Order: sequence, then structure tokens, then C-alpha cells
Amino acid sequence: MAVDDESPPTGFRDAFADAMRKSGLGQVAPGEVPTAGSLLRAVGGLRGLVESILPGLGFLIIYTLTKSLIFSVLAPVTLAVVFVFVRLATKTPVTQALAGIAGIVLSALLALITGRAEANFIPGIVINVVSLTVLLVSILIRLPLIGVIFGFLTNDSFGWRKAKAKRRVLYLTTWLWAALFALRLAVEVPLYLAQNAELLAGAKLILGVPLYAGMLWVTWLLVRAVYGRLPDDGSETAR
Repeated sequence: MAVDDESPPTGFRDAFADAMRKSGLGQVAPGEVPTAGSLLRAVGGLRGLVESILPGLGFLIIYTLTKSLIFSVLAPVTLAVVFVFVRLATKTPVTQALAGIAGIVLSALLALITGRAEANFIPGIVINVVSLTVLLVSILIRLPLIGVIFGFLTNDSFGWRKAKAKRRVLYLTTWLWAALFALRLAVEVPLYLAQNAELLAGAKLILGVPLYAGMLWVTWLLVRAVYGRLPDDGSETAR
């Protein structure tokens, strides 16, 4: 039997699919009607929302009021540590909290080593650059990342490439996610270069979870419009 050259090894496929199911997009079922509750779950629930916003908000408030670099970067670290202990005490998964504390500690170290408050945001800027690059490369090689993700989540693999409507939507949503990271960079990089830590902190909060949640919602609606409504037998294959 011929092997599909485009199919990844089973071990990798299973690991990738499992990772995607645990991500924000993985909480979005293509055929499900979007609700506020399901969107909240997709961004980590109420606890995940607090853990994502509070450290950055703490930095913004303390730095704006005191201009103290040490207190400003240590406050988010302290909050992140508290979040980990709360999760341990309540016997809930700590993976998200541990990932958060790693990023916050790295950001704090960069700020303290350089003596510049805006250096606290370097890891976030780097993440945006990498994310944008991955999305653009996936489009360039004709494997849009959102298509790959939903292909695994729906056990469709690369079947979406044969359906014109699905293909168009998945390319479009990949471009939209690329635009999200490009927007963040367009706003945050000039503020970083201007050494305006307060505005940078505020911009990161606004362009963080709220924008991410909004993009999840749009992605959900667009994908739902084509998944479950079209046959998967290639009848929509582009000529």
C-alpha cells in the first residue's frame, strides 16, 4: 500500500494533536455554536484569565506609581509564584502557571540586568516575531498553520486541501492570526525603542488576552461556517 508522503509519523501526529487539543484553538470545536462560556474556557477559564492579566497589570500600576524597576518586576514574579502554589493546593494542573512563571522570571531578569524597564517586554516581542514568522512560512509553503491545526483536531489531516471552501477559510484565518502578531509588533516595537515602559505595558495588556480572545472567536465562526457543512470526498476540489 502506498504511503501518503504528506502524512507525518504517527507518533508525531498524536503528540501534535494532543498539544493542539490543550491549546486555545483546541478548545474550539469546529461544529459547536460559539458561546461566551466556551470562549472563556478557550482562554484558560477565569483562573487562566486572571493569571494572564494580573502580572502585567501589577507591573503597569506599580511602575506608573513608583517608577521603581525592582518592585515593578518582582511583583509579577511574586504573583506568578502565588498562582503556582494555589494550583498545587487545589490539585489543579500547574503546567500553564509554570510556563507563565518561567516567562515572567526571564522578563524580570532581563529588566534587572539591563536596568531598563522596557527590557521586561523583550520575551513577548520575540514570541510575536517567532509566531509571525511561523505563520508566514506556513502560508509560503502552502500549509497554513490554522489548517494544519484544525486538520489534526478534526481527524481531517490534510483533507481540507481538497475542499476549496475549507482551504480558503483556513488560509484566511492564518492570515488573520499573522495580522494579529504583526499588529502587536507594529505597536510594541516603537514603544520599546522609545523606552516608554508604561505605554508598552498598557499596549501589551490591550493587545494580549482581549485581542487573542477576539481572534479565537472570529476563527471559530469562520471555521464553523465550512466544517460540517461540506462533504469530505473532494467534491469541492478546486480545478
